[in-house]
Amino acid sequence: MSDVLQPGSGPIRGSAYLPSTPDHVLWGRLPCATDDAVLTVEPGTEVTFDTVSHEGILEDQGRDPKAFFGRYDVAGVLDDAIEIAAGELPHTFGVDGPHVVSRPVRVEGARPGDLLAMTVVETLQRVPYGVISNRHGKGALPGEYPREGDVFSAFASVNQQGTHGQLPLRQGGERVVEFPLAPFLGIMGVAVAGDARPHSVPPGPHGGNIDVNLLTVGSTLYLPVQVEGALAYVGDPHFAQGDGEVSLTAMEASLRATVRLDVVPREDGVRLFGELAGPLVETAEHLVPTGMDEDLDVAVQNCVRAAIALLQSRYGMDPALAYAYLSAATDFDISQVVDVVKGVHARIRKADFGTLNP
Repeated sequence: MSDVLQPGSGPIRGSAYLPSTPDHVLWGRLPCATDDAVLTVEPGTEVTFDTVSHEGILEDQGRDPKAFFGRYDVAGVLDDAIEIAAGELPHTFGVDGPHVVSRPVRVEGARPGDLLAMTVVETLQRVPYGVISNRHGKGALPGEYPREGDVFSAFASVNQQGTHGQLPLRQGGERVVEFPLAPFLGIMGVAVAGDARPHSVPPGPHGGNIDVNLLTVGSTLYLPVQVEGALAYVGDPHFAQGDGEVSLTAMEASLRATVRLDVVPREDGVRLFGELAGPLVETAEHLVPTGMDEDLDVAVQNCVRAAIALLQSRYGMDPALAYAYLSAATDFDISQVVDVVKGVHARIRKADFGTLNP
């Protein structure tokens, strides 16, 4: 994989396209109800978003992606990344979050109480490299890492086939470890009510930085709509992430992602999933309720409660038996422990319920 997908170049699948030039993105904040939509679409529309990774453009890396990536043998640097870093897009380092996020897309007919379904249709690598960072005492081992200085950024390359990431075993060494890529968007969300833009780091009922690595091509994220038109957005592109995201970031790398936006009316959403208080993921094999809290134990409890409520609403399962089923048959995975609000998600196998599935 060697091509670089500059803005507007290469394949664009969606019937609507949103580039990540400075007038189409926010930096470090998420949309709220008072933000104007940069695009309005009908339900069922496939929108192609260009996304830009924050790695290589942040102040603690020099805010100059050409210089940052110039020390590595890369195929090219994205023009929109250079433009964002060099421009006057509002962003206060250390106050705002790091993420570059699309400005909102209005979905006609979406109303509070409905669900917005965001289905990942396609993800294309915009560059053949990424970065994994640990910075400023954050991550699962604060005070132990970074070992030197405030930030350690590991450059990861992509193999020629575009299927695996590569990291050296030692800095400057030739021997590498390879790991499979599974691209997804760490941030997918809907605007919150009110006129205050949320910080881009902690996730919540609006979605945002949920970092659930199951949201690869073919998966759908369901979110409770909070404002008229939903005002959907995406960002934080990843090539690969382990559950937990323990060092602070995944393999952060820019994607061109096509997402289908659908509206699920309230009555249909309640029938399928019950009353959703937060994000729910559906894959070909699993229903994936989530739980979040600053305390990981409470996040687990919230996820278990959400899973019981889902089984009760969707299948009519007795809550005590649902609790027993989850203990015997369901994996509860740590989505991430590094975004202030920690995340847990459960993988409920749809096949276990056979013909009971809608």
